[in-house]
Amino acid sequence: MHDNRKIYGLIGFPLGHSFSKDFFARKFRDENINAEYRNFPLENISQFCSLIAGEENLRGLNVTIPYKSAVIPYLHSIDPIAEKIGAVNVIKFHNDNGIIKLNGFNSDVIGFTNSIKPLLKPDHDKALVLGAGGASKAVVFGLKSMGIVPTIVSRSKTTSDYLTYHELDKEIIKNHKIIVNTTPLGMFPKIDESPDIPYRFLTENHLCYDLIYNPEETLFMKKAQSFGAQTKNGLEMLILQALAAWDIWTNKTG
Repeated sequence: MHDNRKIYGLIGFPLGHSFSKDFFARKFRDENINAEYRNFPLENISQFCSLIAGEENLRGLNVTIPYKSAVIPYLHSIDPIAEKIGAVNVIKFHNDNGIIKLNGFNSDVIGFTNSIKPLLKPDHDKALVLGAGGASKAVVFGLKSMGIVPTIVSRSKTTSDYLTYHELDKEIIKNHKIIVNTTPLGMFPKIDESPDIPYRFLTENHLCYDLIYNPEETLFMKKAQSFGAQTKNGLEMLILQALAAWDIWTNKTG
């Protein structure tokens, strides 16, 4: 019945918390677009090839945890920004004389920078980025593009540039006025979790940004607010990155 209907979708695992499916279903309905958005939970990235082979109407994919870096070897080309970041969250299907080519992009960086920019102040020149996954890579790239010096905080010290959570002290928190949570800690349904940072050293000069959008106010945000910090969740970033993904899929370049 829907032979000519374009299919877009999301790969990742698990996909119970998918924002994208609802967002695009509403967009397609409101704008009368003959397309469908589906969730494609892949327990292993090796299932990617059979997904592509089995869905001939696929025109674009979003990529979420844990495949933003793992999907890269399966692509035919990658946008220079996504290559520098080392993570892809948008795949465009390009028909090259009957051969489907997969092109990778990163719209997370667009969503993040455009949503945090209005909140930045002159003393917001250094940031702590909690987590070292695919989303963290886009955040680090985005911060650098705005002239902010990022430092990644992770559970283990995989490189000398990273800090571990137990290293965070009053001086480090004082010197890093932006703190971005890119980990899933606090995401529904585990809403009673939060990154293990010394919140008591936060002040009203701090900006604490959480990429999580469900719940709307995470425990990380609540703790930060209790010490006067400004907070923002990841909903606007998600909307902006989804709109940027649609632009990538529907324009003629790439």
